[in-house]
Amino acid sequence: MYLKGNQWTMTRRRRKPSSPWRIFVLVALVGAGLYFTQVVVPATPPLFIPTPTPTRAPESFVNEAETFFEEGKLEQAITAFKSSIQVDPKNPATYLALARAQIYAGLYDDALTTTEDALILNPDNPTALALKAWTLNFLEDYLTAEATVKQALELDRGSALAHAVYAEILINSGDFGNIEPAIAESKTAQELAPSMLEVHRARGYVLLNTQNFDDAIEEFRAAIAINDKYWELHYLLGVAYRAKGEDYDLAVQEMLKAVSLAPTNPDIPTDIARTYALIGQFGKAVQAAEQALKIEPSNTRLHGNLGVMFYKNKQFEQAALELGLTIHGGTTADGVVVEGLPLQPGRVADEYYSIYGLSLTQLDRCAEAVPIFQLILQSIGEDQVAYYNATEGIGYCQENIGTPEADQSGGQTSP
Repeated sequence: MYLKGNQWTMTRRRRKPSSPWRIFVLVALVGAGLYFTQVVVPATPPLFIPTPTPTRAPESFVNEAETFFEEGKLEQAITAFKSSIQVDPKNPATYLALARAQIYAGLYDDALTTTEDALILNPDNPTALALKAWTLNFLEDYLTAEATVKQALELDRGSALAHAVYAEILINSGDFGNIEPAIAESKTAQELAPSMLEVHRARGYVLLNTQNFDDAIEEFRAAIAINDKYWELHYLLGVAYRAKGEDYDLAVQEMLKAVSLAPTNPDIPTDIARTYALIGQFGKAVQAAEQALKIEPSNTRLHGNLGVMFYKNKQFEQAALELGLTIHGGTTADGVVVEGLPLQPGRVADEYYSIYGLSLTQLDRCAEAVPIFQLILQSIGEDQVAYYNATEGIGYCQENIGTPEADQSGGQTSP
């Protein structure tokens, strides 16, 4: 039976069998939809909503760095200042704070780079120029340092920091004619900023080098009262106590405080060794010199200092070993290579070469000692200390062993 019209019919039509590929595609689409709604959508952050961990503001790094700096945690302060610069690289004030921290940490090459970066941002920044000059002073480039600090003062005659830095540069230049100008600069800095730490430091440094030890001690104490976390202030105070000639225990105490704040600086235990030697505590002097050498085992001068302390403690074998390494160079028992020091006036001749020769005489090794003494007489006879030690050594060998005697020109005469 069927109904006609309008394509309606009761007749059941046969359905074509479904294609397996169509079924496969349909299942795949359903699976993809489920994955998107169940996995992708929940994992996608909503649009136009801030992330839950925003970038730190540069001020937060600066505040953190300043706290570290005041606590004397210079390494952490430097890291925090650098982080602030990464976020905000166009703020010159952060570069100056970083440079100051690097100077106090003894990272002078890094500080020089930082001050130059600050000057790229602002070439006429007197503080940046003053800090650059201070850095150059520590790097012993005194001519450039003086020219740079003069630029700072041309821009700002009222910069106490620049006057303080200038005072130190003038003292370190080694020119006796700069003494009075250095004193004047330190006093000007003091008038401008009597409570600035760097001003107390500079004033104390000038007083120390003009042998006004009591006043120098007071200035370094005043600087330490502002912040007692900087090793160099304790070190300089210790040097002032030692220079005074009667407060050796206080000198050692302050230097030990410096060691606690800068345990990787070999200069401090080296000076402690020399301080102990001044008061005849040669065993402690040896220990301090060994401590310095452990920090920098390839440092030739530290080997020389240890050799001198061994000699003073009458440990002649060890003295000759260390001083021989200092002069000739070589390799230590631990495989560390040490470069030899050429003869030059001052400590190298007065101590390392002279005492090496004297150590050899104490070991009846005059055949090795006399050439050392001859070299001193031939090369730097004007160095009075070295000349005296050399002539004494040759005299000892002449008297006790019968080696030839030398004249002042270094020639030899028959006994």
